[in-house]
Order: sequence, then structure tokens, then C-alpha cells
Amino acid sequence: MTARAADRARYDRATAHLDAPLAIVDLDAFDANADDLLRRAGGKPIRVASKSVRCRALLERVLAKDGFAGIMSFTLAESLWLARSGFDDILLAYPSADRAGFAELTSDPKLASAVTVMIDDPAQLRFIDDARDGGREVVRVCLELDTSLKLLGGRVRVGARRSPLHSPAQVADMARTVVRRPGFEVVGIMAYEGHIAGVGDSIAGRPLRSRAVRLMQAAGRRELAERRAEVVRAVRAVVPGLEFVNGGGTGSVQHTAAEDAVTEIGAGSGLYVPRLFDNYTSFSGRPAALFAQPVVRRPGVGVVTVLGGGYPASGAAGPDRLPVPYLPEGLRYDPQEGPGEVQTPLLGSPADDLLIGDKVWFRHAKAGELCERFESLHLVEGDSVTGTVPTYRGEGHTFL
Repeated sequence: MTARAADRARYDRATAHLDAPLAIVDLDAFDANADDLLRRAGGKPIRVASKSVRCRALLERVLAKDGFAGIMSFTLAESLWLARSGFDDILLAYPSADRAGFAELTSDPKLASAVTVMIDDPAQLRFIDDARDGGREVVRVCLELDTSLKLLGGRVRVGARRSPLHSPAQVADMARTVVRRPGFEVVGIMAYEGHIAGVGDSIAGRPLRSRAVRLMQAAGRRELAERRAEVVRAVRAVVPGLEFVNGGGTGSVQHTAAEDAVTEIGAGSGLYVPRLFDNYTSFSGRPAALFAQPVVRRPGVGVVTVLGGGYPASGAAGPDRLPVPYLPEGLRYDPQEGPGEVQTPLLGSPADDLLIGDKVWFRHAKAGELCERFESLHLVEGDSVTGTVPTYRGEGHTFL
């Protein structure tokens, strides 16, 4: 029996009393992935990206491990909810236009001390001040550095379109703008190198593209390490008491951790290890989060149909954004239908061994987005479900 077949047998036994659709997290795999992130971080603390987890119980589990410290959140409403729930170090990784949220943040000393907001434009400071509604608490601010690699004099850009602050001078000028404005305090710098951390460099069947990605990433790492160090020096000249410099992502943990200028690493997807993280030479993890759909039809030889399953991930549309049939091995989508909203035909010889009600296990393309489809996660240890915990959705929150 292969390792994957053994996993399927375990998951089927563990959830035999549960009807699909359902989602699980294999805690042995989750913990092993957390340990691997810590090993690659080389002693630098890891701030957990909540968008890649979206479950308070699992955030608490990983933050209980030595070496993990703080949360990187994705909306202000989520940040405030987590802070009210007892988390006390939350970095909001994206700028916000949530007026009610800023009014609440600036009126509550506990929230203001727990949440750091992201800034890359003076207009965002004005927006926060306009939203204060009498709140006078000092707002903790993190400056975001654009990590993109610019080639041919800037005519070619590689990387996500995030912050407009690219040069050390631009970031230092933004720091001075914040320092001069009452009610704000610069405490950190964030630089997420998505073109390095979030792009696989070993793409099955595409050796030339894989080599091109590796060359791009090597050049990007060299350029960013030098520029990030210059940015940190420039900002520390303005803000000597800078608390943290955050960088990295699951795919680049060990490379970013090696930079002296970086004080902490951001990572989250590496805990669940979705399918987009199969294509890396820098690490390999264990799939920890899966979902099951029930077989409801047997249309013919070599075909079964499961209920639902059309859960595409965000990003540029393409086959790599689709969930992948994982267990039993050997199933594939019908190219004329793909994964559907209410039904998904699956082709392959394993279909002939599946009965009505059997479970087919899938892996989502991305990590936490799976939790937007399910109200709970069943926690599997060995061949038993040892707990069931709510996702954000299960607690009544869909922040995006």
C-alpha cells in the first residue's frame, strides 16, 4: 500500500461516521509542517498569516509552539476580532478603508496596542484621522516596501502590484511623514516577496519555465536583500526604535531568514500545504488540509460523479487554481465539465471501485480559502477524529 493509499484508508476510517461534504486537517501533518517552517527560519520568529489558516483554534495551536509569534491578518475587522479574542500582536498586512474599524481601533487602548496597520501612502493617514470619530489612541503603523524586481530601467516588472514605495528614499520619506503626524507611530517594515515566496520553481512537465523561474528568483533575492538592507538603514535613521522588519513567505523562509536586516518571517500556507506548494525545490511539506465530496452517481464505466466541488482559488484564472482530486489516486476531471458548482464528474479506473456515498478527497489550490467553503474542520489524529473546530465562517465571519 502506498503512503497516499494509507492516508486515504485513515481518513475514510476517521470520518466513517460523518457525511461529506466535509473538511479535515491532519494534525500530524500540520505539526510536522510547522516544525519544518521553524527549521527553515533558523531561529527567527514566524508571524502566522491568518488568511492561510482562517481558524482560531489552529492559530492558537501553532502560536503555542516556541518560535511562532504574532499574527499577520488580512482585514481590519478580522484584526479587531482577533484582538478582542485575546491575540495581542496582530499585523494587518493590507491597507484598509474600514471607517468603523478605525473608529473602534482609535477609541480602545487595548485594540490600539494589539493591532498594527499597514501604510504606503499619506492619504491612508488622512483617511484614518477622518475616521477617528473622537478616538485619540496612537495608531501603530507598518510601512510596506514594494519588493518587485524591475528590469530594463523599470520597463519590465516582476512581482505583485502592492506598495508604491520601492526605493530606500521613498520609504524613509514615508516614515518622516508618519513621524510628523500626531497620533501615529512607525513600528515596523513589511516586505512580502510574492514572486519568490509564492511561485513554484519546479513545474511538472515544464523544465524550461522552471529554470527561468529559478533564475528570476535568484536575481530577485539578490536585488531585494541589498535593497531591503538599505531601506532598513534609511528608516532606522528616522525611527531608531523600529520594532520589527517582516519578510518572506512559505516558499522563501530560509532565504529571507538569512538576511540580517529581517527580524521575523511571515508564513502560513506551509501549515496546510495546498497544491500550489507542490512545485518547490526549496522545501516539501505534507498535505494537511483536505476536503471530501461524496459519490452520488455512477454514469458509466470509469466515471463517478461527486456532489459539488467547484471551489476555485483566487488569482489569475487557470487549471492551477482548481482543487485537485487527490484520493483515491488516479482520478481526473472531465475536461468538458471540470469541477462544478453542484456536481463534478471524475474519470479514471479508480472510479469503478467507488460506491454511492464513498468519499473522494481533494486538495484545494490555496490554503485558507478552503475554509470559506466549510463551517468546521474535523481534526484527524491517526485514524480518528479527535476534535471539530469552527472556521472563521463557522463563527459567523466572512471578512472577505
